[in-house]
Amino acid sequence: MFKTIEGAADCEIRSVIRFLNARNVLPSEIHHQICQVYGDNAMSDGMVRKWVRIFNEGRENVHNEVRSGRPSFVNDDLVRKVNERARDDRHFTISDLSLHFPQISRTLLYDNVSSHLGYRKVCAQWVPKMLTEEHKKHCVACALTFLMHYHKEGGGMLSHIVTGDETWVSHITPESKQQSLH
Repeated sequence: MFKTIEGAADCEIRSVIRFLNARNVLPSEIHHQICQVYGDNAMSDGMVRKWVRIFNEGRENVHNEVRSGRPSFVNDDLVRKVNERARDDRHFTISDLSLHFPQISRTLLYDNVSSHLGYRKVCAQWVPKMLTEEHKKHCVACALTFLMHYHKEGGGMLSHIVTGDETWVSHITPESKQQSLH
């Protein structure tokens, strides 16, 4: 599920902290090295210091301890249902989703939409960060069209192609915030 991937990265970082701490590297330098390798948001300086203290107190295990508590409502089935609902209406809001999934908190729904499904808010419409299969098929169709023209017209047709970077922009013009209120 989702927590195992995130937990594995956290476990790896805690292993690095434990290793560097055993080599008497200062917590601030450990944090600096972690940020260089894993990025600035991998772990805060305070959390690195906390783990250094815990390891200095004798803890050797870098894995999360088993905790009791309420089980998470997030599962693959919920993610699939939320994704279906989002694809049905791209103008959805978290409030709309909370009406369809009353058992899930708004915070958890937002996390589901943004982190697990990879959507981001663009003005008044949620769009996927990654290309869908439909987008990929369209790219292949365009490439085949160019190949067909190349075989018909030869290399001269290449001088008529305007190229740019590989940024993909949706052909949907997002509504302004004012327009989305209506």
